[in-house]
Amino acid sequence: MQDGVPGPLRADDPQEISGYVLRGRVGEGGMGTVYLSHTRGGQPVALKVIRREHAQSAAFRVRFAREVATARRVSGYHLVPVVDHDAEGPLPWLATHYVPGLPLDTVLDAHGPLPTSAVLRLTGCLAGALDAVHTAGVIHRDIKPANLLLAASGPWLLDFGIARAADTRTLTTAGRLVGSPKNMSPEHALGRRLTPASDVFALGLLAAEAATGQHPYGRGHGLAVAARIAGTDREPPRLDHHPEPLRRVLRLCLAARPAERPTAADVAELCRQSLGTDGGRDLRDFGGWLPDPVASAVARIETATRPRPTSYTPTYVPTVRDPLAADWPHRIRRSSAPE
Repeated sequence: MQDGVPGPLRADDPQEISGYVLRGRVGEGGMGTVYLSHTRGGQPVALKVIRREHAQSAAFRVRFAREVATARRVSGYHLVPVVDHDAEGPLPWLATHYVPGLPLDTVLDAHGPLPTSAVLRLTGCLAGALDAVHTAGVIHRDIKPANLLLAASGPWLLDFGIARAADTRTLTTAGRLVGSPKNMSPEHALGRRLTPASDVFALGLLAAEAATGQHPYGRGHGLAVAARIAGTDREPPRLDHHPEPLRRVLRLCLAARPAERPTAADVAELCRQSLGTDGGRDLRDFGGWLPDPVASAVARIETATRPRPTSYTPTYVPTVRDPLAADWPHRIRRSSAPE
């Protein structure tokens, strides 16, 4: 993948997964490979195929099935929906709506920080998405720039891989916290019980970085940054270089004590009000919301991911009704994965 545009398939890549014709590679990570495909109605989907070594682990399959079930519990604006899945096949896979956009971390590296109005808009919309997540009784636990896509249609939250029900204890593996150390709340870094307020703190970290390109707790190894976050009650981050009205939102989100942070719904309302003093536009008014270089890059991705003719014929039609295309009839088989 170059500049966010999916790259070509490799010689050892499959041409099809359960009836989805693969068009290109979106990305590759420790869990597996993400491919671009399209529904019969022409809607793009991102299809994540799990690595074979993970697929051979019964414990991993349980976690993957939980990820699917969690993702399907939540829905709302700016949440990328799951459209199909198979958690029990030889290679488990998960298909979501494909958003033609760039991850926030890529944008910051390539184009620098975003304007204050864009940061308020993405923070407010992401807060609204988190409100839907929390209303469903789920904590995301991994709010970070890499999990936020910026598109012409607004910001989109990705990845429920380590999300958990709000009434469970913190997630650990072999005695280690699971998550991104630089994007943890103080209570997460200290191994304490998490609440929806933990996601709000992580949202504040993301917003602060989007506005300046710098993490509010400074540079360094992830664990070193997490240690500074854990001690934020003694040394809070300096936010003087962040402009108002964003600074007020950040101070509230980054409160040391969870009980002192606003809810996600409150953050969304604060951002809406702040935009009224900085341009007077609604949170979901995305006309020209991205800087020109970012908007141009997103437009190239949109062009590259449109459906195009192919000589390959899938062996059978995919397995469930596509909620994104009204003209798609019922598929032949339903997914066997648990809800």
